[in-house]
Amino acid sequence: MKGLREQFADTMLRIGQQDESLVVMVGDISHGILQPFAKACPGRFFNIGILEPSMVSMAAGFAKQGLVPVTHTIAPFLIERSFEQLKLDFGYQALAGNFISVGGAFDYAQLGCSHHCYTDVSLLAHLPGSQVFCPGSAVELDVLFSSQYRANAINYFRLTENPHGVEFAPESIKPGKIISAREGQDVTIIALGPQLKNALSAATSLSARGIEAEVLYVHTFKPFDAAAVVDSLTKTRRIVVVEELSAQDGLYNAVLRAWDGRGRMLSRQLAINEFIHGYGSYEDLCERSGLSAGHIEQAAAELVSHEVD
Repeated sequence: MKGLREQFADTMLRIGQQDESLVVMVGDISHGILQPFAKACPGRFFNIGILEPSMVSMAAGFAKQGLVPVTHTIAPFLIERSFEQLKLDFGYQALAGNFISVGGAFDYAQLGCSHHCYTDVSLLAHLPGSQVFCPGSAVELDVLFSSQYRANAINYFRLTENPHGVEFAPESIKPGKIISAREGQDVTIIALGPQLKNALSAATSLSARGIEAEVLYVHTFKPFDAAAVVDSLTKTRRIVVVEELSAQDGLYNAVLRAWDGRGRMLSRQLAINEFIHGYGSYEDLCERSGLSAGHIEQAAAELVSHEVD
């Protein structure tokens, strides 16, 4: 199965050959796989090095000139380190651009906590005129980027190194729309990006216990598909929210806002509760954070064991 970074390079090459306004800048990563783009689109590829805030400001300059900038590097450096430039150069001036990260959450667990990033999605979502995407597969990235890269918006695409392994038909992938990955009536599990894999695994285990979970898959964090959440919760009245984001401000908040004022329901958030200082593989840190299939199964089963008045 094609990785998302590989798909990113292929998508840039295809669109760049069709659209001469596309300009790609990288922060000293992925320059190898982007060489086909650099050769096919001379003068429109720049390796800026580890100057991420300056790269964002350069992108704003390109946007002011009517070009379509794409910036790409590791999430904590592209978003957290550069947020002032994103806020002022793009948000304040109402400019449009595309920001493509890798290494969200603890995808780069082996490089230590300096490369962790739990707040990028919510930070970008706070900017007016922003759209935030968390594709969990190559086809999602290709469809979402191709349809939105020229939107008059600040587009953020958080690419995962751990795709969920589900191949959705391209026509089923629509910006701003949740995908129903599994039907059920006892409890809803809503998963963001790569956590779909664990959510579906948990749903299979729950089914063996006589609990049928509905699994909702979120690839677009903003705009958020509140209607899909309301439809599912109206049926199940129980929801487990699974996200590789900070527990302070993420998907769980969006779910609660969607349901606000609609009556009683039971909920449980599985997210990253605190900064992780230790080392380990991606799977190790998922387990440590409560983001494993087993944790999802346990949370859903506990909700089902309680009556909703």
